[in-house]
Amino acid sequence: MEQSLLIRNAEMVFQGRLVDGDLRAFGGLIDSVAPGGGLTPKEGEVVVEAEGLLLLPGAIDPQVHFREPGQPEKEDIGSGSKAAASGGVTSFLDMPNNVPSATSMVAMRSKIASASRNAVTHHGFFIGATQDNLPELQAAVGTPHSPTSVDGVCGIKIFMGSSTGDLLVNEQDALEQIFSNTAGVIAVHAEDEDRLNERRPQFEGRNDVAAHAEWRDSETALIATKRACKLADENSHRLHVLHLTSKLEADWLAENKSKHVTTEVCPQHLTFDQADVEDRGTRLIMNPPIRYTEDRESLWKRLKDGTIDCIATDHAPHTIENKALGFPKAHSGMPGVETSLPVMLTHASEGKCSIPDVARWMCESPAQVYGMEGKGELLEGFDADMVLVDMESKRSISDSETWTRVGWSAFEGMGLTGWPVSTFVDGRMVFKREVGGPNRGAFLVEPGSTGRSLRFR
Repeated sequence: MEQSLLIRNAEMVFQGRLVDGDLRAFGGLIDSVAPGGGLTPKEGEVVVEAEGLLLLPGAIDPQVHFREPGQPEKEDIGSGSKAAASGGVTSFLDMPNNVPSATSMVAMRSKIASASRNAVTHHGFFIGATQDNLPELQAAVGTPHSPTSVDGVCGIKIFMGSSTGDLLVNEQDALEQIFSNTAGVIAVHAEDEDRLNERRPQFEGRNDVAAHAEWRDSETALIATKRACKLADENSHRLHVLHLTSKLEADWLAENKSKHVTTEVCPQHLTFDQADVEDRGTRLIMNPPIRYTEDRESLWKRLKDGTIDCIATDHAPHTIENKALGFPKAHSGMPGVETSLPVMLTHASEGKCSIPDVARWMCESPAQVYGMEGKGELLEGFDADMVLVDMESKRSISDSETWTRVGWSAFEGMGLTGWPVSTFVDGRMVFKREVGGPNRGAFLVEPGSTGRSLRFR
C-alpha cells in the first residue's frame, strides 16, 4: 500500500471534463492530480508513460451474479473478479441468488471471506430478502431508527418477480414489513409475479425467442416499479430499481421518480433490440428482456436527462451448453462485466454520448447511489482505483479470449473501441493488456492480494 505511482501525460476525466495531465498515487490513495502535467518522478517511484491513453476512475459494476456459492461451473468470486478487472472494473456488488441463496449474515460473512481470499478487486454483497428473514436483514443493514453499516454489505435485494434462483417476495404484507423495518438501500428486480403467471399460458408451446419479451412485457415491469416506488415513498426508504428496460417505465419515472428512488440501465439494453435478439438468439435472453428499438432509444434519452442514474451489467453467466438448448429451455442471463466499459466507450466514440458521460454513469454515479467512500472520481484523497484505456484500439470480441468462466460473450464478433490497457486497484497495477497484444491480457497479482470489502455510508 506504500508504493508510489506516477501516471504521466494522460488524457483524464477530471471534474467532469477531459484534461491532459499527470496523477500521482501513494499509499493506495490519489496524492495529487496535475492538469497540464509537471509532476516530477521521485526516486523509486513506478512511472507509467500514458501519452495517447485515457485515464478514468475505475469502473464500478453495481450488479453482478458471480454464482458463488453453488455453481462454480458458471462463475465464482475469483473468476468474476478477474473478468471485472480485465474490463476496467475495480469494484463490484454481487447478488444473493446463489445455491443456497445468501439470506443470512452467516452467508454474507462467508462470501466476504471468500472475496478476501480470491478477489483482485474491491467487493460488496447484497443480502437476499425472503418472506420471513426480516431479523437477518436488520442484522445486515439495521432499522430505520438504528441504521448500521457492515463493511462488504451494500444493501437488500428483493426479487419481486421470478428470475434465476429461488428468491421471490411478492406478497404485500412481506414487502411492507421489509420497507418499513429496515435501513440502507433496497434494490429490486421489478417484474410483477402475478402478471407473469397470468400471461404464461398464452406462450406455452412457443419456442421462438421473440416470445420472451412478449411474455415479460413492459406492463409487467411497470406494475412492479410503481409498486416498489410507492413503498419507498410511503416509508421514506432508499430504493434502487435494477436494470430498467422499457420506455414505459423510463417515461413514467421521468415524471414520478422521487428523491428516494434511483435506477440503472445495462449496456446490452442500450445496444441491442429485437433484431439482435432474433439474430443472436438465446445469448441475448435475460430477465427483464431486451425489448424493442423504441425502448432502447428511450433508455438513452432518460440516461442523458438524469432519470436513469447509472450503468450496471447484470453479469449473469450460464454455460454455453445451457444456452444451446434454445428457447425456452435455456436459462436467462448473460456475462458482461468485462465488456461493459469498452461497449460504452464504443458508444462514446460513435457520438452517442461523451467520455465524461461514461465516467459519470459507470464510476461516479454508482458510488453516489450506494454511498461508497472515496470511489468514482480522480480526486486527491480518493482511492487510487483507475483504468488506462487505449481509445485508438478497436478489437473484436472473441469467446476464446474472455475471462469469465463460461467462456462466451453476448458481444461475440463485434468490434469495440476503448480497451483497458492497465487496471489499478489502490494504486497497484493488477492487469495489463499490451497495445497490439492478445485481447485476453494478463494478471500481475495473485488472488486476494488486492481489493477490500467496500465501505458504505
